[in-house]
Amino acid sequence: IDVSTPAQLKTALSEAKAGDTIRLADGTYKGNFRAATAAGASSRITLTGSAKAVLSADGGYGLHLDGASYWTVRGITVTGGQKGIVADAARGVVLDSVTVHGLDMEGVHFRKSSRDGVLKDSKIYDTGRDGRGMGEGVYVGSAGGTGDKSDNVQILHNTIGPGVGGENIDIKEGTIGAKIIGNTFDGSGLTGAHYDDSWADIKGNKVLVEDNTGKHTRNNGYETHSQQPGWGCGTVFRNNRSDLSGAIGPDRYGFHITNYQAADCPVTITADNKVTGGRGIATPGVPIG
Repeated sequence: IDVSTPAQLKTALSEAKAGDTIRLADGTYKGNFRAATAAGASSRITLTGSAKAVLSADGGYGLHLDGASYWTVRGITVTGGQKGIVADAARGVVLDSVTVHGLDMEGVHFRKSSRDGVLKDSKIYDTGRDGRGMGEGVYVGSAGGTGDKSDNVQILHNTIGPGVGGENIDIKEGTIGAKIIGNTFDGSGLTGAHYDDSWADIKGNKVLVEDNTGKHTRNNGYETHSQQPGWGCGTVFRNNRSDLSGAIGPDRYGFHITNYQAADCPVTITADNKVTGGRGIATPGVPIG
């Protein structure tokens, strides 16, 4: 299905069936776009275009995958608006090589139990422009309870920042099994307005953080928190490179583990993590290696 106007795109999104591919011509598509049809794991729906195919919103969500399970979105740019790409109750969504920027709030949000999502090889920058510290690059789950089971989201080989006005990544309580691997973080947009002072906040369980590189943070590299009892536990940090040069916060650790309990809320920080600048690799009392 070849598309070159906003009206054609809206029609294609609403009429797409499992197995379809929607191809966007280069150009600017003004509006808010929504897909609400679920495809299947073996017959996905694909929305594809180059980075010059730009969804440009003026408020609201740029692209809302609302129950649109097993969609692949590849190559396009999403800008303007309040939030960039939001997946709600959408399982197995793949966001591949997308560019998301120029937003009031967060860039990409997996929400309402959007399990098994993937964000890979993408660029997210210039978010949270309203200055409230709510401009996370990637947001997984929901705050204020543990009902959102957006489990097993994989965030792979993305470049997040600069200009992200919140954590580059926020993994919320209630979610399990997120993987954050091979990303490049730039925290130069952190505001400190809403506790945003690290590249990633880990509040979910059994999260793997591996092979990431970060620079420009206000305080810490990565943080774990128990926002709800029994959550924010079991994180594994492996082979990350953290440059805390220029950090001005009170802690300045590569890994600020606020909730460590050896038996009840473990964390693993392997000896191959490298931290330069700051006050040390991890919060005192947390084992390394």
